[in-house]
Amino acid sequence: MNVGRVDVRRLRILVELSRLGSMRAVAEELGTTTSTVSQQVAALAREVGAALVEPVGRNVRLTPAGLRLAHHGIGILAAVEAARLDLDPHAEPAGLVAVAGFASAVRRSLLPVVRDLGTTHPGVQVLIHEYEPIEALDLLAGDDVDLALVYDYNLAPLSFPADVVATPLWQVDWGLGVPAGEGPRTGTADLAAYVDRSWIANSRNTADEDVVRTLASLVGFSPRITHRIDSLELVEDLIEDGHGVGLLPMAWRGGPGVRVLPLAEPGALLRAYAVVRRGRTDWPPLRLLLERVAEAG
Repeated sequence: MNVGRVDVRRLRILVELSRLGSMRAVAEELGTTTSTVSQQVAALAREVGAALVEPVGRNVRLTPAGLRLAHHGIGILAAVEAARLDLDPHAEPAGLVAVAGFASAVRRSLLPVVRDLGTTHPGVQVLIHEYEPIEALDLLAGDDVDLALVYDYNLAPLSFPADVVATPLWQVDWGLGVPAGEGPRTGTADLAAYVDRSWIANSRNTADEDVVRTLASLVGFSPRITHRIDSLELVEDLIEDGHGVGLLPMAWRGGPGVRVLPLAEPGALLRAYAVVRRGRTDWPPLRLLLERVAEAG
């Protein structure tokens, strides 16, 4: 039996024939004629290269091959219907949505939405992967994820590909993290005072290092970057233990051993975005998740 090019509409007729038992009943069920039903079953038999029905008096019954194909057809038609509903832009959102994003955006923008969807739209399941921006955008380009949560800085802007849409989410001012006893009590950090210090940059995103180098160049020096750390908690630990200085969010609420000093203009502003492939938000679960993430900010 060759089922490589089976017409789904004809397969449905065969499934109905196995259920109803006569071509006349199938014709009445589908609103067509008995002749059309007979022609479609015959065409399906030619497609698969096997006899699907055999005469029994003035009626027909399915052959063993017809019964096997009808049995498989039930699952095939169910899968086709599930796919149709999954792709229907007006259907109730349901399905798996894969998200790649940086930790702060996952905590701030995604997790509250996922908790809420568990109540309002339990058919939507979100798979969460932690990645830095360039990594997340690469996964999005390869269709390995459906949504990317990324960031850039005012001093190191991202260049988004033409085939994506980036929705701004929120912004955070960053400052200079130093040991608690250092720096002025008021005003902005004097970066020139740290020309001989070790600096800490991100291990997985060069944008953070670009910002450090730009800020240092504005006051006339090139920073000595000796540590590359992804975790902000570990950055704080290194600063507290005297291993260097580095950028931290102004709103950072760490331990008492570190201060975050404001930066002079132009400062360092982190900007978060939700990014999807252009045209993909026709898919209801992705559209819903993007809308909720954008509302959460």
